[in-house]
Amino acid sequence: MRAEREHVRGLYARLDAERARARGVLAGALRDEGVPIVQRDDAVRIAGREVRRLDVADSGLCFGRLDAVGGGRQYVGRIGLFDEEDDYEPVLLDWRAPAARAFYTATGAHPEGVRRRRQFLTRGRRVVEFTDEDFARPGGGARGDAALLAAVNAPRGEGMRDIVATIQSEQDEVIRLDHPGVLVVEGGPGTGKTVVALHRVAYLLYTQREQMERHGVLVVGPNPAFLHHIGRVLPSLGESDVVFTTTGGLVPGLRATAEDDQGAAAVKGSLGVLDVLRAAIADRQSLPAEPLPVELSDVALRIDAATAEWARQEARDSGLPHNQARAVFTEVITYVLTERAIPRVGRGWVSRDDKAAWEELRADLLAELADDEAFTAALDQLWPVLTPQELLGELLSSPERLRAAGAPASLLRADGEAWTVSDVPLLDELFDLLGPTGPEDRTAEREWRAEAEYAAGVLEILAVDRRDDLMDDEDHLLPQDMVYAADLADRFVERDTRDLVERATADRSWTYRHVVVDEAQELSEMDWRVLMRRCPNRSFTIVGDLAQRRSPAGARSWSSVLDRYVPGRWVYRALTVNYRTPAEIMAVAARVLAGFSPGTEPPESVRACGVRPWARRVPEDEVAAAVAEFQREEAGREGTSVVIGPACVPGAVAAAQTKGLEFDSVLVVAPERILAEGARGQAELYVALTRATQRLGVVHSGELPEALAGLVPG
Repeated sequence: MRAEREHVRGLYARLDAERARARGVLAGALRDEGVPIVQRDDAVRIAGREVRRLDVADSGLCFGRLDAVGGGRQYVGRIGLFDEEDDYEPVLLDWRAPAARAFYTATGAHPEGVRRRRQFLTRGRRVVEFTDEDFARPGGGARGDAALLAAVNAPRGEGMRDIVATIQSEQDEVIRLDHPGVLVVEGGPGTGKTVVALHRVAYLLYTQREQMERHGVLVVGPNPAFLHHIGRVLPSLGESDVVFTTTGGLVPGLRATAEDDQGAAAVKGSLGVLDVLRAAIADRQSLPAEPLPVELSDVALRIDAATAEWARQEARDSGLPHNQARAVFTEVITYVLTERAIPRVGRGWVSRDDKAAWEELRADLLAELADDEAFTAALDQLWPVLTPQELLGELLSSPERLRAAGAPASLLRADGEAWTVSDVPLLDELFDLLGPTGPEDRTAEREWRAEAEYAAGVLEILAVDRRDDLMDDEDHLLPQDMVYAADLADRFVERDTRDLVERATADRSWTYRHVVVDEAQELSEMDWRVLMRRCPNRSFTIVGDLAQRRSPAGARSWSSVLDRYVPGRWVYRALTVNYRTPAEIMAVAARVLAGFSPGTEPPESVRACGVRPWARRVPEDEVAAAVAEFQREEAGREGTSVVIGPACVPGAVAAAQTKGLEFDSVLVVAPERILAEGARGQAELYVALTRATQRLGVVHSGELPEALAGLVPG
């Protein structure tokens, strides 16, 4: 123990020295104004990343050791450290390094060249305990569970913790799986699928840093509370180029959290709604009931239905998004109007044979039409420029527009722009169907190019002067004497200093290198269309549990979701061990699961807690008092607690809002009301029962559901 403590102290001393050096490099890069901005920005970015990498390692820097069969040993930890004086030999292996894999996967039957595996239990910077597995001794290769049990039995804190010290073999297989396409990870409650997916992100960022860091990673979760819960895991592993959002936040500037009723959510989530959106756009491309007058200075014109119909068909046939196709519509309309106007304005002195005069007069008329308010109003009436919010908001608040688009009346609501989570993929789709509302803003690019052209001109003058000076000089122009126009332009233009997360969340067209989708069984067909647009290379880690699906628009099988986009490019892995829910609680939850998904095997709990879940029946008017009593008791205990139940129960949250979360103690209120919602209610009760890591209680006023009959009186 003394030797190990001394070795770990030495690793921390090396960490402190490297961190001080990295911070010095960062400070120097920030102060260095003698280099081009691009070069300085790169130096700052690299140094900053190294500082962050070293800063996260204070807690649990080293958590194990591997002794090889042929001699030699390697320590395994949160980051990698190297001996600069010994050809950069590793003194601490990063847990993601290939050489560290045996720490998680070696067994007595397959020791993978390992003689002994040692696991440390640390507090702060001090080793307080270790356990050994001696693979060279018969019976000595059973993996010790001390570190794992200490982690799963520890009171829960505010957020999810990383598991680098306790990754199990089936989890490690998922984390390191070398598959370039879509990986589906399914597991019941408590199997660690979320934290495994996050560690897979950290592993990919480690092994594919150059490809991944340009575009970053998107993590999609079921609700804001879940994102807050998992938000510290990747930063604790030194990774920050990750965007966290819900499906309600996939459109920049919008954070929808309200949910539609089941019927509306099912309609909006199906691919059939695409026909509704296209029909809603077509409905706005109208024909005039009566000719629309356009009064110019020398002639009175009108846009009749036949002209508008021809222009509309040409615009539709162009294949352009609605707002871009308006240019085609306008071109046909103006052509017809000017063709009719020229002979009348020219009064016989302009002939078609005189092409120059004809086109000159057309140009005058086009200029007048462009400035004519009546003509612009006519275009806006027949082919308006539309935003996604405008089109969808007016559609959802108008019975007439819904009927014209072939949508059910159940989608009608008073406030069309009271956005729900199910509206977000529709808005995203409309961005593509409608296109931008004006010319793409390339102001910054134009300014940069103007500065570059100016700089190039300056350099040309300097080059001429330099050539004159060198005419009689035998020396040649050296590379360090050269300056590029773009470098000089950078001195005149303010650079975008936002980090990757800021840029990605503000840009709808941003594409990610990898996407993680949690609680993926809840996503609709339309949600998947949005995500596939965000990741053109189709690199996904998808985690979920089909048995926990509550959304009517959610997935009923993984193949129904993925074969449309990545046929033959997705693989499936299952997690079967429950690290969260003790056996006493899982036995109760398993009976609920059997009631609505009889073919699904519940995950096997890795431990028992010795505390049986209980149930108590109280009168309706005493439910609030029972909840208050539970909260008082839990306030005096270490750890976290939650009350799950109907909205009418003071202090209760819905089961859906606790998906992916875990608490030391859970009180489920009115399970009979939860089950009254049918299949959706059964899934929600299953979720509610499996949130607890230590203690579970149930309070009810009606009859206790049969599946919970085994609970002890509380």
